[in-house]
Amino acid sequence: MQNPGAWRLIGRAFLPFAAGYYLSYLFRTINALISSHLVAEIGLGTADLGLLTSVYFLVFAAAQIPVGILLDRFGPRRVQSCLLLVAAAGSLLFAMSTGLPSLLISRAMIGLGVAAALTAGLKSIVLWFPSERVALLNGYMIMLGSLGAVTATAPAEHLIAWMGWRPLFEILAAATGVTAVLIYIVVPERAIIPPAGSMPGRLSFVFGDRRFWRIAPLSATCVGSAWSLQGLWAAPWLTDVEGFDRTRLVGQLFTMSLVLCGGAWIFGTLVHCIRRRGGGVEIIVAVIAGLFIAAELSFILRVPLPSILPWSVVAIVGTATVVSFAVIADYFPPELTGRANGALNVLHFGWAFVSQFGTGFILQQWALVDGHRTILAYQVAFAVNVAVQITAFVWFALPWLGSFGRRMRSIPLFLPACLSDKAETFMPYEQFLVVMPADTDSEW
Repeated sequence: MQNPGAWRLIGRAFLPFAAGYYLSYLFRTINALISSHLVAEIGLGTADLGLLTSVYFLVFAAAQIPVGILLDRFGPRRVQSCLLLVAAAGSLLFAMSTGLPSLLISRAMIGLGVAAALTAGLKSIVLWFPSERVALLNGYMIMLGSLGAVTATAPAEHLIAWMGWRPLFEILAAATGVTAVLIYIVVPERAIIPPAGSMPGRLSFVFGDRRFWRIAPLSATCVGSAWSLQGLWAAPWLTDVEGFDRTRLVGQLFTMSLVLCGGAWIFGTLVHCIRRRGGGVEIIVAVIAGLFIAAELSFILRVPLPSILPWSVVAIVGTATVVSFAVIADYFPPELTGRANGALNVLHFGWAFVSQFGTGFILQQWALVDGHRTILAYQVAFAVNVAVQITAFVWFALPWLGSFGRRMRSIPLFLPACLSDKAETFMPYEQFLVVMPADTDSEW
């Protein structure tokens, strides 16, 4: 991409969608910063706060399948520009809200309005850029969008201290409207013509694929939980359990956001390098999940680690969609990418809603002690998430475990055949493959 035409394409088909995703990430994580203001000014309880923040994920998840179909049918330019206008209206209503019902409606409008923020960008990348660059550009898309999480920490804190949270949402409404117009004017249109002989563009091909259902639960429970934690519950944990004051809290949230951006770039580059060497990327999903579960267990068991270490893992896992979407891209043809990414996002955001609201519900079952929630409340809430993730991890690993078990059981069958008449003389490798039982052939 060293020629001027390539850079013009990046400016027209990539950066406008990155701007939309930036706003989406800002809207997603801003409640962690303004939650104390909402509690003090409007009188929200813990469960109310969890519901308000998570309704974004609920509406976002519900919209993913229709959005995926619309992206495949009408293309990312028209779909994204129209939806962002809904988000702009929701942000303006949020700024004027004085009670929980209007806050919920406006937050739901924001969730609907940014429902295509990522998948529209991914669709544009698939349509306009070479396939060997897709994973790398996906990483850059999420990295640039993750700057919204950075903005939702120290920069937004300074703006709120200067003007208040309501004017901030008025500014966000204006920025979102401008981005919608920019996308409609600048982004080129490209007809989506399925190749001859390709499978019909039906959701049944996505939801009927066993490979999809192998990776989707693990990706959803880990990524969704990471979004839930960073988007809301990291701040209460750091305040109630770690004893952070406001300055330290904002500083750590800022650091986590920087780690989030770096994680997207790392995952995109890693997937790009592995694919260039012809390797599979499913194993990266397993490694990420294992690290995330370990980080959560360190919270639950109160392992004496610097707080930023496990919370950095949480932040990085929030960008693991780069890996998940790369895996999904290998499973389905380009004309189904909108539906496939949307289907996976349904589970990502659906679990984020369940995790965020469920955590608030569990925390509210314990009474406050000196104005703070107890450590036990957080331990129980986090443990429920971990239990679901471990179950999904086992489900993901079952084919590998089954293959390993078959190999172990087959050793007594082919080991004698590997030996000649004299025990110290071994059969050549080619003959070893012949006598090896057929059922040992697998992903190994």
